[in-house]
Amino acid sequence: MEFFLRARGAPRRLGILPGTFHPPTRAHLALARAGLELVDEVVFVLPRELPHKRYEGVGFADRIRILKAALAGQPRFSLAAAEGGLFLEIARECRQAYGPETELAILCGRDAAERIVNWDYGRPGAIGEMLEEFELLVAARGGDYQAPSPLRTRIHPLSIPAEYDGVSATEVRRRIAAGEEWESLAPEAAAPLIRELYRPT
Repeated sequence: MEFFLRARGAPRRLGILPGTFHPPTRAHLALARAGLELVDEVVFVLPRELPHKRYEGVGFADRIRILKAALAGQPRFSLAAAEGGLFLEIARECRQAYGPETELAILCGRDAAERIVNWDYGRPGAIGEMLEEFELLVAARGGDYQAPSPLRTRIHPLSIPAEYDGVSATEVRRRIAAGEEWESLAPEAAAPLIRELYRPT
């Protein structure tokens, strides 16, 4: 794990926010700020290799540049690159970087939580074993997430305002391509770089 920004101190509880950040949005920041109610630090993690797709358009290095701009001046936010792209791989890299005593929690939206919990891992009980290594903090996006009862001690809700439900990287890209207003969906400090790197060709 390589750090590009790192918060001071050693967190007792670490929030991990993995993503492709294509580009980062105000919803990403709202999710991270909500996480700070339950953790000491949030690390934004961009995988060097994406598990199910390739980097298209804006590449890895430029996404790091945009994230650095978006997170500047936030003392409890860190930014790192992971070698692996799966949640378990990222959690294990964080474990190595932060030490065995740090409790880990991955921040995600309802849609991501449903994919993680319902994925076919090839054997019964795999998701339960995975959640022994990290917890999930799940933000309601388009509805609350109801965890299966055996997993509820390891999956907890995060509250973010409903105004972020429609804020997504996909919508930012759509608006840019259509020549519509998009700046209200993006972190203000990152807007100049997003404008430069995502402008229609």
